[in-house]
Amino acid sequence: MNFSKEDLQRRAGITNKRKLLSEGAYTGHEPFETLSPEVQDFSRALHSLIEEIEAVDYYNQRVDRTKDKELKGILEHNRDEEVEHAILILEKIRRINSVFDEKMKEYLFKKGEITDNKP
Repeated sequence: MNFSKEDLQRRAGITNKRKLLSEGAYTGHEPFETLSPEVQDFSRALHSLIEEIEAVDYYNQRVDRTKDKELKGILEHNRDEEVEHAILILEKIRRINSVFDEKMKEYLFKKGEITDNKP
């Protein structure tokens, strides 16, 4: 079955601001090919994180709506795997970006109000 680019974008809920992965990485505001390899990879990581978080949301909505117990278990499993994927990407982002590293150390895994962790 062949779908047009527009059909695939509509089915995926992609607007003109985002390109399909089959067209290459999301170009953002600047021509992708003019960016340094490090910025290109950082963009890929950020957009991969967005996609994984979206997948978690999609599966979570399906879990909420299904009445089939077995299907619910499968969808929960799939959702949780997407969480793992998101965390792997987030860790890579932390390792390659010092601001993410600093802010994650400042805010994550702290007790009390989240915004009270400022030094």
